[in-house]
Amino acid sequence: MPKFFDEARIWIKAGKGGDGCVAFRREKNIPKGGPSGGDGGDGGSVFLVANKNIRTLIDFHFRQHYEAEEGQAGSGNNRCGRTGQDLSISVPCGTIVNEVSDGRDIFMKDMLADGERFEIARGGRGGFGNNRFKSPTNQAPRKFTRGAPGESRYVRLELKLIAEVGIIGYPNSGKSTLISKVTKARPRIADYPFTTLVPNLGVVYMGDSRSFIIADIPGLIEGASEGKGLGYRFLKHVERTRVLIHLVDMSQPDPVSNYLNIRRELVSYGHGLYERPEIIVGNKTDLQIPEARIRAFRESFSESILISAITGEGVKDLMERVWRKINEL
Repeated sequence: MPKFFDEARIWIKAGKGGDGCVAFRREKNIPKGGPSGGDGGDGGSVFLVANKNIRTLIDFHFRQHYEAEEGQAGSGNNRCGRTGQDLSISVPCGTIVNEVSDGRDIFMKDMLADGERFEIARGGRGGFGNNRFKSPTNQAPRKFTRGAPGESRYVRLELKLIAEVGIIGYPNSGKSTLISKVTKARPRIADYPFTTLVPNLGVVYMGDSRSFIIADIPGLIEGASEGKGLGYRFLKHVERTRVLIHLVDMSQPDPVSNYLNIRRELVSYGHGLYERPEIIVGNKTDLQIPEARIRAFRESFSESILISAITGEGVKDLMERVWRKINEL
């Protein structure tokens, strides 16, 4: 069974600062050399970097601990320790970063734009050497300070796909077939429910420099908002979409009721999904669909559109309508 890794929990630690040094000059012909202990180097910080080429959080299931380099201690002759190297961790665009504290998630950052950097743990400051503490009344200080520890925290990463358009509907309603027709995505397609077990993402190229990202969300069923089927886990990936394509299987006895069932799940789930603009699409018109069923569907949804995803009939018109809807928003 394929897995879509959209959640992960990791431990992050920034580097400790290097300790300051206690040293005195010992050079020929300089009887009173004075203190010469250098400062410690700062510890390296940990950064998260959004990367559009990464699609899931699978890497964090193989590695859960990340530490930046510690700063080096200072040394004599007023030499400062080397600063620890920063650690950059790549995450998919659309990753929400939460600190886990006392069993609660505390929101920290939403990584949206490609290349966006976020300092999630700051390195500790290096300690002072004894040269810092010399004064007219204390010309030979032996005082120094330790490097400060770097920040550390448990972090929960949650991925919510960034797509302008989301395709929703009952299992086996033709969502995977549709996305395979309009993008280069190649999802698993079969004639039984729950074929799609992970979200699929693709880019629709309309020509004339027009394009948008579309996501196929695994099949929803009645009770999905309560955890039934696959829907509840993947409903969150619809939250960022601007337009929904609600695909309805016209070969089913009562497509209108199927549509209303999914709408109720969107209401139950919340997060504003119910108010999201949608285009209602009746699919599988290439099959023998009774005229009465089509008439009832059109009467219930006057602005709906009928297509056959498998033959491509009506698909181009649908994409044009989606593009117009995106521009209206």
